[in-house]
Amino acid sequence: MKYLLFFVFIFFVSSCSEKKSSETNKEEPMDLAEKAKQIAHNTIITDGHVDLPYRLQVKYFKPVKVLVDVSKRTEDGDFDYVRAKEGGLDAPFMSIYVPSRYQKTGGAKSFADSLISLVEDIVQTYPEQFALARSPEDVEKNFNEKKISLPLGMENGAPIEDDIANVKHFYDRGIRYITLTHATDNQICDSSYDDKHTWNGLSPFGREVVQEMNSVGIMVDISHVSDSAFYQVMELTKAPAIASHSSCRKFTPGFERNMSDDMIKRLGENGGVIQINFGSTFLDKTVSDANEENREKLGKLLEEKGLNFGDSLAKPIIEQFKKDNPTLFSDVKMVANHIDHVVELAGIDHVGLGSDYDGVGDSLPTGLKDVSMYPNLIHELLERGYSEEDIEKICYKNVFRVWKEVQKIAGQS
Repeated sequence: MKYLLFFVFIFFVSSCSEKKSSETNKEEPMDLAEKAKQIAHNTIITDGHVDLPYRLQVKYFKPVKVLVDVSKRTEDGDFDYVRAKEGGLDAPFMSIYVPSRYQKTGGAKSFADSLISLVEDIVQTYPEQFALARSPEDVEKNFNEKKISLPLGMENGAPIEDDIANVKHFYDRGIRYITLTHATDNQICDSSYDDKHTWNGLSPFGREVVQEMNSVGIMVDISHVSDSAFYQVMELTKAPAIASHSSCRKFTPGFERNMSDDMIKRLGENGGVIQINFGSTFLDKTVSDANEENREKLGKLLEEKGLNFGDSLAKPIIEQFKKDNPTLFSDVKMVANHIDHVVELAGIDHVGLGSDYDGVGDSLPTGLKDVSMYPNLIHELLERGYSEEDIEKICYKNVFRVWKEVQKIAGQS
């Protein structure tokens, strides 16, 4: 009887232990999710590219005037103060985006100036929520004051026009990186989207621009440039460069807008950082190919019925087609795959975040649909074994290192 009671006791203790272990395992993911939120809110998060200024300007057709209260939660777009705070976003680089058409029509400089003024207007209108930032130190100060910093990056060097003095002009206005070109070749260099190869890389003036950016303290951004232009920048620049919103070509073969493995390694050797773009087209060729196939099917269907996309009779057909063939999206895991790939090629010190929020439309991946969702990515990185120090580097330390080095080199010029 004594031995029977002993075995019953052992079985009971063992069962309780197994149950406790099982319950602990069930709680682990929730604990990790909570840890991700804590990291997001205790660590500075900088994002290399958010297209809020252009969205506000184009949607409401009135430059240099804030018509949307971005201090509150908004229905439009991917960014506002409330959602940014929920996601732990502290320093989104406001994209001063100048479309390529201004290279033909003129007015690129004045348009860029109007967008800079718009960002300044946001800060003046909501001083408790937002502040400008012209250095990493400004971002840290604003972070301690619980304000969201709005550093500035100019997407497209077209506003420099043909006057090298405009590089300093835009530095004085707060621009801290310049994406050398955008959708077409410009006066500085060739674009990854353009097949004309006007300069076979950098133009003679473009070489002057890169050197002047080094001299005044503006980060050189090689997103959007052709491969030839990239390698020429790497040979020319005295300072580390960034790719403010690019991803890995490995996952999107043939998409020159992303960076090849060799380019990522070279950027790492330069000391630079690639900031991963969240757009599904940038993340997964399988997804973008499937969506393109559906667009072609829909186009043929309308053509067979003698309709165009804008026709009123086409609307119910389009709606039904979309129900039957929903748009596919990449996901947060794929963003982490790109981060993994950069780390494998160049090391943990050379990767960051460059979402392209408000710039890639409805192609954002599942789990990263707006600026409130950075904790989802941090959670995924934790699950993959990234340390808190690794995550801090990805969130801001890598970009701050480049930013400070660019400042230092400019100070030596």
